[in-house]
Amino acid sequence: MSLTFTAQAQGPTARQAWMGLALLAAAAFLWMVFGVWPEWLDWLLDGKKAFVSAVLNGVTLAGLYFLVASGFTLVFGLMRNVNLAHGSIYLLGGYFGYLTVDATGSWLFSFMVAFVVAAVLGVVLQVVVFRRMEGQELRQTLVTIGISIVLADLMLWAFGGNSWQIQTPAWLRGPLDLPLVTAIKSSGEAVYLSYPIVRLAIFLASVVIGLGMWLVLNRTRIGMIIRAGVDDREMLSAMGVPIQLVFVIVFAFGAGLAGMAGVVGGTFQSLSPGEDTRFLLASLIVVIVGGMGSIPGAALGAIIIGLAEQIGLAYFPTYAIVLTFLIMVLVLAVRPQGLLARH
Repeated sequence: MSLTFTAQAQGPTARQAWMGLALLAAAAFLWMVFGVWPEWLDWLLDGKKAFVSAVLNGVTLAGLYFLVASGFTLVFGLMRNVNLAHGSIYLLGGYFGYLTVDATGSWLFSFMVAFVVAAVLGVVLQVVVFRRMEGQELRQTLVTIGISIVLADLMLWAFGGNSWQIQTPAWLRGPLDLPLVTAIKSSGEAVYLSYPIVRLAIFLASVVIGLGMWLVLNRTRIGMIIRAGVDDREMLSAMGVPIQLVFVIVFAFGAGLAGMAGVVGGTFQSLSPGEDTRFLLASLIVVIVGGMGSIPGAALGAIIIGLAEQIGLAYFPTYAIVLTFLIMVLVLAVRPQGLLARH
């Protein structure tokens, strides 16, 4: 006797449907960047050069957002510490970077100084504030808001209300011709896009830092200890691991990244009062969109928010900031834990 089973055809799952839409959108986006535009699209979007420049601005801005948000996601997502003074650490690192470049002329050395200053401040915050308030998120929030206000007033007193910009080193000045065709001349010759070298270098550096952080957290013993300390710190302490020392090091590293990001922001943007609040808000949005405690999530969130902000500024500047909040609301409605949340 033989039995015959008839399998019912099943349609695609919701996840497969979303993946298909994402791949289709990515393919269309890549074509818009690398393909040759028809005349109607060129007219509709005010030229391919404007669109591609906005995309590159968004990607390089995403590198800056990632540097700030990755430190924030380490402290907030992995260690459960609500540090709303993170933006102040960013601005303080930028100011110290400016002073270092002004005194020594070394742009690379300014990153080391900013990292050390911000890391020391991070150690003080972790030992004095967060260690005494473990698990008390509301108290952490209120105290760090107060600290950020004090730091903002001190920086306003020390540096004034003017904008400061860190001088770009000579070897990173000038544009680079990219293999991106923005137009075709009547003679048939292609017109290529030129883009500042310093922005490209900073983006590549942020990619390297991101890959390094992911490898450390997921492929090394120290990363295993950090993740285990978040999930079950009592068991880890019972095994003889100095968990408080590990958390101090992680907090210092996260704060140091914010300080280095201040040098980056001061190089291709500017340093001024209010930038601390702006980058704190950007970090919150990036972490919410990407997922708390996830380095790939911080990278994805930074790219989404950076592109949305710069494309919005290029085509509807009045409502550009609204677009980033709409993305955050949409993610919270569809996937509240974030796109790549740590499990």
